[in-house]
Amino acid sequence: MSEQYDVIVIGGGPAGYESAIRCAQLGLNTAVVEQWLGKDEKPKLGGTCLNVGCIPSKALLESSHHYDDAQRHFKDHGISVGDLSVDVPAMIARKDKVVKELTGGIEQLFKANGVEWLQGHGKVLADKEVEVTPHKGKAYSVHADNVVIATGSSPVELSVAPFDGEYIVDSTGALDFDSVPEKLGVIGAGVIGLELGSVWRRLGSEVTVIEAMDSFLAMADETIAKDAQRQFKKQGMDIQLGARLTKAEVKGRGKKKQVEVSYTDSKGEQTASFDRLIVAVGRYPFTDGLFTSNADLEKDERGFVLVDDQCRTSVPGVYAIGDVVRGPMLAHKGMEEGVMVAELIAGEYAQVNYEAVPSVIYTDPEIAWVGKTEQELKASGVDYKAGTFPMAASGRGKAANNTAGQIKILADAKTDRVLGVHMICQSASEMITQGVLALEFGASTEDLQLTMFAHPTLSEAVHEAALAVDGKPIHIAPRPKRK
Repeated sequence: MSEQYDVIVIGGGPAGYESAIRCAQLGLNTAVVEQWLGKDEKPKLGGTCLNVGCIPSKALLESSHHYDDAQRHFKDHGISVGDLSVDVPAMIARKDKVVKELTGGIEQLFKANGVEWLQGHGKVLADKEVEVTPHKGKAYSVHADNVVIATGSSPVELSVAPFDGEYIVDSTGALDFDSVPEKLGVIGAGVIGLELGSVWRRLGSEVTVIEAMDSFLAMADETIAKDAQRQFKKQGMDIQLGARLTKAEVKGRGKKKQVEVSYTDSKGEQTASFDRLIVAVGRYPFTDGLFTSNADLEKDERGFVLVDDQCRTSVPGVYAIGDVVRGPMLAHKGMEEGVMVAELIAGEYAQVNYEAVPSVIYTDPEIAWVGKTEQELKASGVDYKAGTFPMAASGRGKAANNTAGQIKILADAKTDRVLGVHMICQSASEMITQGVLALEFGASTEDLQLTMFAHPTLSEAVHEAALAVDGKPIHIAPRPKRK
């Protein structure tokens, strides 16, 4: 271990480990400080995303999707599988195996690139000195010419619904149920709540989602959000909007324990009972105990580290990236910031295009978008045009027996430049990259119209939506022109 580094990254999640690897590739002597302990109490890299977030949730979403497909849709293909059953412990074990392989893979990448892993808690001191407190042993200090803060975020805990780790849980606890709850409550109809609710609904839970906001998926385009709400209702997910949680407590004994929930809506005080309750009302930046007062770093009122557009803090040579700074809490956004910062430190030019950050909800159908929503364009007075294409008219969608959803493209009415791409459909998480590329390259809808898409593919729906912007789709009747 060295006492002097070119770069010290605090945090080994997606933002931090990508930044560290890129720094090492650029010839910088780099170390990462990471304190995460897994269920086996052994140190792990990967942060929230790989250990208890993106990766394990997608593993369970995939497993539950296979079960749901076999139960409800295989017969449409002429496939009979007989009696189905769910082995939840085996499903959880597979999820854990995926996590172990990927977190171990990062450790191997560190070794291959010469990144040093300092295990323990990191704290920024004055003059870019970093204090490392190991899990066992005394704290020690190391120094760097540059420090990158990538400490991520933690789930918000409500005072009216304190976590107990078994019956009232956060997103982490929801990944480790030992059986399928008969009745499951979810507080929060955001990305995490909908994904975790979908996992257990597919496996047989009766799911009720309690959301304080009056509108559903307010951050998404209204057309897509309304379609999504219809799809989830059709699947049997009960979504209560304008419902504010007032109390949640565990009552009963032994196997008869239940979570008694009270909430208020437009009709007044309501109550409900659940076998398990997932609280997914957001996350907050993990900055507690991150730096001393003489480190001269600044935070806003919500705890985010203040940075400029290139993630520089108020202290020269100290950067902050990922969930700990402004912007959407998305792993891929943090990853790109990490690479940008590494290249800036190395003296190269780098920038993140925050106007082209994709968002994805991995439900079924998946929901994805990039760029401006229609309501944002209306509010800002932009003269725009829109085109939509229903997946019910997709040949590949019909062949796959999955025609739910639609594609929507928004463009500037004068310049034809693509302003936003929104979709709810099978494989939206993969197809949204076409929209990201369109925004990144400043493409027009004409560019998309003149692009040749393979047939038959789901991606053809993007082509058709682009054609629909100018009223000339091939596979649906065009809307009558306004007089």
